[in-house]
Amino acid sequence: MFENIIQKCQSAKDAAFTMAALSTAQKNTMLEIIAAALIDSTDKILKANAEDIALAKGKPTGFIDRLTLTAKRIGDMAAGVRAVIGLPDPVGITLDKFTVQSGLKIEKRSVPLGVIGIIYEARPNVTADCIALCLKSGNCAVLRGSRDAYKSNLAIVAAVKGALTAASYDADFIQLIDDVTRGGADFFMTQNKYLDAMIPRGGAALIQNVVQNSTVPVIETGAGVCHVFVEKTADLKTAEAVLINAKCSRPSVCNSAETLLLDAGAPKETFATLIGSLIHSNVAIHACPETLSRAAACPLSDRERGLITAAAESDFETEYNDFIINVKIVKDTADAIRHINRHGTHHSDAIITADDRAAELFLNGVDSAAVYVNASTRFTDGGEFGFGAEIGISTQKLHARGPVGLRELTSYKYRIVGTGQVR
Repeated sequence: MFENIIQKCQSAKDAAFTMAALSTAQKNTMLEIIAAALIDSTDKILKANAEDIALAKGKPTGFIDRLTLTAKRIGDMAAGVRAVIGLPDPVGITLDKFTVQSGLKIEKRSVPLGVIGIIYEARPNVTADCIALCLKSGNCAVLRGSRDAYKSNLAIVAAVKGALTAASYDADFIQLIDDVTRGGADFFMTQNKYLDAMIPRGGAALIQNVVQNSTVPVIETGAGVCHVFVEKTADLKTAEAVLINAKCSRPSVCNSAETLLLDAGAPKETFATLIGSLIHSNVAIHACPETLSRAAACPLSDRERGLITAAAESDFETEYNDFIINVKIVKDTADAIRHINRHGTHHSDAIITADDRAAELFLNGVDSAAVYVNASTRFTDGGEFGFGAEIGISTQKLHARGPVGLRELTSYKYRIVGTGQVR
């Protein structure tokens, strides 16, 4: 029933040796061919994307926006591919080198993971990102996008593979799964005979389905229940700027803030200003009892008061991806750390403070992939970290944590040279 999935995974596995042996120059040439192919195929890709959009009629606005491609967005995809050209090749790096007592010379060298399966939702730009990152890191990519973006993904992959084949390169390192059923996805996740790693990229439901059902080792790119904690000594202008950026600059992404924690000892002006700024930005507030009590004293219109409702306990573990935020008053920095570690997703969390001791306590105590002092959580991104593009943000601790870029798509092997030693 799923023979085509097996065939595509096998084809990628067969191409893995060739991919691992590519030189940096060959990879960069292929990346330039891919970037040019995306631009040259703009009309075909947009036509396919229009068909996907037509089928998605009635879906939420945010969903349609993520699905939609434009000539500019395709240009941005191509620019992203070209940006990878300028990044260091992560393969073939000597990580360690030593000689042991037996005289054996041992070298630890970075190598590709091999064949990476990637399951993602309705964002066709992810297709180009994954191809570029897997190519530069010497990996094969077996892509399984969603039903909603299938025609767009197919057009992108066809353009890329066609251009590489025309230039006499083996394009089998890219495979697109055409079975977009739930059963097909579940079967794909069991192909550990061919796949070396599985990376889910999407919402919490998709990620948890992969984590719970994949027999292939998973690099978990996590959902983002991210926090901004405003400590009592925080500069008010800094707190306001960081909070509004973290929540409002792009609410639909995983590094946007979902909860504001406010130190009970902060000045009354801090509370009033931050609540007012959120409301003026049309952010709905799910408030703890203390927040509700304090908000009652704020000079707000009836419409503005309507944006403040009581928070349920489950709200503090919800990734809204919308203009909604939880607000909770905490006793101190230690209390904020406890709340974050209990309710967060170990993604990105920030403290706004003028107290170095509070900052250090927060940095050491919060168990997240990215922990900020006086900066927005929105910086958790491969590009912003200087890694170039990324395949996702990992919230796990084994192998990769934080932005999963080129280095995180490699493993290592030991190369041992002897002179006839036996044991």
